[in-house]
Amino acid sequence: MLKVGLNPYGLTCAIGIQGANPKPLGLRGFVALAKELGSKCIELHNGHLDSLGLDELSHLGSELSAAGLEPIVSSSIDHLDTAFRAAAPLGARTIRVGLSPVLCGARAARPDWPQVVEHARSTLVSAAPTAARQGVTLAIENHQDFGSEELVDFCRAAGESVGICLDTGNPFAVAEAPIPFARVVAPLVRHVHLKDYRPQFTDEGYRLVRCAIGDGAVPFPAIASILDRFHSKLTASLEPGALEARHVRLLCAEWWQGYAPKTAESLAECLHAARVHHLPEDEDWHTPWERGDDPGAICEYELDMIRKSSAYVKSLGWM
Repeated sequence: MLKVGLNPYGLTCAIGIQGANPKPLGLRGFVALAKELGSKCIELHNGHLDSLGLDELSHLGSELSAAGLEPIVSSSIDHLDTAFRAAAPLGARTIRVGLSPVLCGARAARPDWPQVVEHARSTLVSAAPTAARQGVTLAIENHQDFGSEELVDFCRAAGESVGICLDTGNPFAVAEAPIPFARVVAPLVRHVHLKDYRPQFTDEGYRLVRCAIGDGAVPFPAIASILDRFHSKLTASLEPGALEARHVRLLCAEWWQGYAPKTAESLAECLHAARVHHLPEDEDWHTPWERGDDPGAICEYELDMIRKSSAYVKSLGWM
């Protein structure tokens, strides 16, 4: 049973995280939209919470509780102190954690990749006791940087207070198919990002092009069935992909620097999964953001997509 709600990162222009929107929704408008759509949880951007005092955070927590919205604090690994500060008065039991700035699986662009890995590991090990004392779980995300087995290894190193935030679309970014990825991480999943992509194949690999949840290559009912074997209830937030398409250049030899060897069978499974609802190679993949449209048009594009995504998960009985 997924308790589905909103995520700020599919609405970055509309809520004022990205671009020059003259009238962003901001935190208040984001909460109002979550209520309007019948959300059961809400993931809150740490940057929106930093300026709030403890009394304001407590008031917000009470408001969310009264509306039946379970809060999740969203943070990078380098801002866990402020995430812990916000979680307690909000009543949040989960902090979603991004481990690195790497996108598109492009580890080769980071000559310091081993140091990035060690920083993530050591920070999680150090933060886990605080999470345990505070009664929260650090849910580390596959944010287009780490694979399924690597996330499991982080959890084993840090202990029971560290679990996984499964982003359903991001396995493609590290050359894994969504279903086998979900099978590996399922016992440790504590939160879910419902993301979909329409892959578009290129001479270097494939682009991951933003689309409404349910319109792309991610098999949501199959993933939910896997999670149901281990969990009676999980929070999940709608997160259409970024306004910029992600180009995963896995057909280039240098892209594989920093990865462990992969079997031909597992790579074939990924490429086969990416053919589902793929975008034809001659079709325009640009979003309104990439075309340089005005902020109003970009915001409408985001809001239309989140409403369509909400309608899809409601049709599955999740929201």
